Amino acid sequence: MATRRRFLQSSLAAGAALALPVAGTAAPASPLKGARVVSTWDFGVGANAAAWKVLSGGGSALDAVEAGARWAESDLCNPTVGRCGNPDRDGVLTLDASIMAGDGRCGAVAALEDIDHPVSVARAVMEKSPHVMLVGEGAQQFALANGFRKTPLLTDSARQAWQEWLKTSQYAPQINAERRLRPGDSHNHDTLGILAMDAQGRLAGACTTSGMAWKMHGRVGDSPIIGAGLYVDQEVGAATASGVGEEMIRNAASFLVVELMRQGHSPADACREAIDRVVRKRPEDSKRLQVCFLALGRDGRVGAFALHRGFVYALQDGGPGPHDVLHDAGSVYTTEQK
Repeated sequence: MATRRRFLQSSLAAGAALALPVAGTAAPASPLKGARVVSTWDFGVGANAAAWKVLSGGGSALDAVEAGARWAESDLCNPTVGRCGNPDRDGVLTLDASIMAGDGRCGAVAALEDIDHPVSVARAVMEKSPHVMLVGEGAQQFALANGFRKTPLLTDSARQAWQEWLKTSQYAPQINAERRLRPGDSHNHDTLGILAMDAQGRLAGACTTSGMAWKMHGRVGDSPIIGAGLYVDQEVGAATASGVGEEMIRNAASFLVVELMRQGHSPADACREAIDRVVRKRPEDSKRLQVCFLALGRDGRVGAFALHRGFVYALQDGGPGPHDVLHDAGSVYTTEQK
């Protein structure tokens, strides 16, 4: 519980910094007052910077989360996101992404091959098709018809990692390491989930991932599934998830977090309660699974919780003081306790 107290204290401190002017000075008028962006993991710092550039230029929350996710898909080289992702057990790199606005508009792609920036394809699905999700060859066909280019994305390092994996062919996803990482470190930390509120109070979110390394060909996790890896409701707030996607799908997890906020829970408590429900359903798996949630309330409050220690998130806002800070999320258990 000490971890949770520290987490809540840091969240409250961040909120106070946003609300209070520097002593002895008038609070400066800011076109970005109230705007903020939060992202999962240490590499969320870079995603936030890309999103904040959009917000600073007058862009919407939807534009901002797309920009942040695009940064992760191309500028970041991480084995679980975008062009540097590890392939499935057949050596094929497939990408998943989703995007959602607070008014319910959403789009997603899954099992997309050889198309950079799946989050932008997901937005095109939202804006240029009558559908919410396209998958596999159909998603690729749609992307090509809408101006995206087919580009081989599997890197030499990812191919070498796959060839090394073939020596044992063991599929055993690992819980993230229990340590704070430096921004930019490229560790196996799964999904980039990003949530934003612009100066007009509009909410949006996006998720992007290459999924679990060495998964069965055709496996789709939670990231492109609206309500599992991502959910946004303008009346309440937004939530995103990271970890073992099957658990998010089984529990409609991000939708659950938002609905708990609707019932009056704070973002942090909503994330905690959602994890408790996951554990109650599958207690025998709690030792080997990581489940993480990040939430942003309509009022600007931010909260996060994870099943095991090690989950961090990045927050950037327009208040005084540091504008881009990594926070440790609260955790229900440590890996030693379970």
